[in-house]
Amino acid sequence: MLYSHDTFGLGHLRRSRALAQAITEANPDASALILTGSPVAGRFDFPRRVDHVRLPGVTKRRDGSYVSQTMGMTIEETTDLRAGLIRSTAEQYQPDVLIVDKEPTGFRGELVPTLDMLARRGDARMVLGLRDVLDEPEVLAAEWARKNAVEATEKYYHETWVYGLKSIYDPTDGLPLSSAARARMHWTGYLRRSLQSTAEPPEQPYILVTPGGGGDGQAMVNLVLSAYEQDPGLSPRAVLVYGPFLSGDTRAAFEERVEALDGRVTAVGFESQIETLFAHAQGVICMGGYNTFCEVLSFDQRALIVPRTVPRLEQYIRAARAEKLGLISMLDETRDGLTPEAMIAAIRRLPEQALPSQAITDGLLDGLDYVTTRISALLGGRAAGQAAE
Repeated sequence: MLYSHDTFGLGHLRRSRALAQAITEANPDASALILTGSPVAGRFDFPRRVDHVRLPGVTKRRDGSYVSQTMGMTIEETTDLRAGLIRSTAEQYQPDVLIVDKEPTGFRGELVPTLDMLARRGDARMVLGLRDVLDEPEVLAAEWARKNAVEATEKYYHETWVYGLKSIYDPTDGLPLSSAARARMHWTGYLRRSLQSTAEPPEQPYILVTPGGGGDGQAMVNLVLSAYEQDPGLSPRAVLVYGPFLSGDTRAAFEERVEALDGRVTAVGFESQIETLFAHAQGVICMGGYNTFCEVLSFDQRALIVPRTVPRLEQYIRAARAEKLGLISMLDETRDGLTPEAMIAAIRRLPEQALPSQAITDGLLDGLDYVTTRISALLGGRAAGQAAE
């Protein structure tokens, strides 16, 4: 069973889906159930022997607070409802392994009753899965202290998996984890994405422009459109995927601008098989989310990353580190300026940029293979360590 709280964007669900697919493909006797709060979970195709349970939705505001998507319910009432659904699902599904994405105690602590129940039963291995970057060390330490996340990691989790490489970044830097908890940590490598679809790609050549889920991608999309509007000779053409969370009014205004560009930019709202677009593009302009970064590496794409810096610096930290390693280039607001001129220059430089494979390190994309090996070990009773009592 995989828990993915999904209050904003697509990242947690897409990561859980990739893990579930790899685990079930590696073990023909395995099934996987994903618990997700994503409002667009039903628009994804799930592999055979993988299903999902949709939790009542909540939305994260730009200031970091949350509001319930369920009409007439407070955030407290919605959290209680979600907690009950998670626990009852775990009681009936009886998972052998629970993989928790990013939040050790779940959204607003909703996972704790389930963790307590599974710990008392003692027949499930519990794994905390962390992306390569969470936030600035000081900010993360304060957040985890507020959520009792360090205590939960020490108490409940048999292993912690970091979906990256320690040589690139340690997301737990600054956290007061015990030596025992750190001994249970595994750096898996990034989660490789593969081309599953046989769908026809768009007419080539093109560059792919994707703000991920799109909820915070307005500034990047505006910058790309401004670049094509200002420079009539800018090429190749751009294929823009808005993402499902870009607001309707904003998208409508963008559509008018796309139409006026007369085919030099084309756009779609949501593409569940975005791997096809990645695989055949001449380059990628994107934000710095974890899943998009994995796709850039997996399809060996020259990429320009325009990271967000609020409400957390995760994307900026990832992009800055990747640029230093020669994996991507970044448009830095302070260094380069977020102007149409800067975007035009970056797009023109993209064809000469080095491919990620020219800077790739051993084990960089071994994450899914590493995970399936750890699952076999956990199911065989050969866990690397036991959670603290």
